Amino acid sequence: MRTYTAIASREGRWWMITVPEIDGVTQARNLKELKKMAQELIAVTLDVPLCEVDVDVRFGRVGDVECVSQRADAIQSEREQARQLERQVAEEQTQLAHELAKANVTVRDIGSILGVSHQRAQQLVSH
Repeated sequence: MRTYTAIASREGRWWMITVPEIDGVTQARNLKELKKMAQELIAVTLDVPLCEVDVDVRFGRVGDVECVSQRADAIQSEREQARQLERQVAEEQTQLAHELAKANVTVRDIGSILGVSHQRAQQLVSH
């Protein structure tokens, strides 16, 4: 199966879809049908079965908004970085809670040090 790139842009009430690899253009009414319309365009143009066509949809201009896919990709990347940082923080928080508990610090004081409730501190110590 070959993957083609479809570039979608918004024109009025329609999504215009350009597939540079085949120099083809089609349109869709909504995002739900966008990929299907691009696949059908490619399959018909190349005279291949629809099941042999995959499409990577990218977004160009949407109204006055430019670089939509690039910006959305950057947001996804930042979300992943935030998830990784959150996991790292959780591990460090748990480790510090354990170390403080071993040093005979009370759960309430551990909560105060970590900026969490004493109930959360208890959960951290119990892990």
